[in-house]
Amino acid sequence: QVQLAESGGGLAQPGESLTLSCAASGGRRSEGIFRLYGISWYRQAPGSARELVARILSSGSTDFADSVKGRFTISRDQTKNTAYLQMHNLTTEDTAVYFCMILGIAWGQGTQLIVSS
Repeated sequence: QVQLAESGGGLAQPGESLTLSCAASGGRRSEGIFRLYGISWYRQAPGSARELVARILSSGSTDFADSVKGRFTISRDQTKNTAYLQMHNLTTEDTAVYFCMILGIAWGQGTQLIVSS
């Protein structure tokens, strides 16, 4: 069974940068999984619905929510079975729990980001 684990959250100040990681594990089925499937990052702020932040398709093409375009990038390292969400120029509006997801396969448990001065 493939499992996803996010890391890299924490406390940041407005304007700072932070990178979240999403590592896939679970034996042979997880090997090369990012070559076969796209991966998405979602976030859920307190009192709000979960929203799509960014995704990278198996082809490598990317898509971003309007609220993070130009500030966030998404990438993957297939040799490490890890995907990344690089976040720049953070604002308090980015405060949320961030989840990675492979459609139909797995969700991570989430990592919390708090942006506060």
